Parts: sequence; structure tokens; C-alpha cells
Amino acid sequence: MTIERQKTNARMSQIVKHNGTVYLAGQVPTDFSADIQEQTRTTLGKIDALLAEAGTSKENLVSAVIYLQDIGSHFNLMNPVWEEWVPDGHAPVRACVQAQMAHPDILIEISIIAAA
Repeated sequence: MTIERQKTNARMSQIVKHNGTVYLAGQVPTDFSADIQEQTRTTLGKIDALLAEAGTSKENLVSAVIYLQDIGSHFNLMNPVWEEWVPDGHAPVRACVQAQMAHPDILIEISIIAAA
């Protein structure tokens, strides 16, 4: 069994590839002061870069888990940005939940699984 880990440190790997599947660590925005729409855009941009580094793309999405700091305030604002990013006909299975974030100004975190 081969497991390939990329961008690894003592705590975690950003990318894990196994059996034709790519797993990305949860990604958060770089600018915590931005609104939910911009935090979503920058997080999705980070995901694009990691998928490319892993040799795949958003056309191969299998699953997404979206964590929102305040689902009541952010769900309807985040969704149009998500929908614009997901390629037509390639929507993954998805869960979206409210979660307490590691930093109080993080509004979104997204975890992705894709086919290699």
C-alpha cells in the first residue's frame, strides 16, 4: 500500500494521495479580516493550487465538507461563491455545518476529497 504525503510537517499533511484519491487538509483563508464571500474565494483559490500540485483539479471533486463559523449569517452568502467555483456537472457530495473555528476571525474552512 502506497500513501504519498505532500506539504507535511510534524502535525499534518496538506495533501495525502492514496489509491487514486487525493485528500486535502481543511483550508482556511489567508485574510481573516475579509468578509465571508472573500474568505470563501481565497480558500477556494488555495484549494485550486493544492489540487494542481496533487495532479488533479476541481473537475475531479468527490466530496467537500464546509465549516462555517455562523451558518445562519454566512450560508446564503457563501453558496453563490461556491456555485460559481464548482464546474457545471462536477458538483461533489457536500456537507455544510456550523463549527467553532481555531481562530475567531476565520469564517470558513473547507476540506476536499478528489479523484487523482
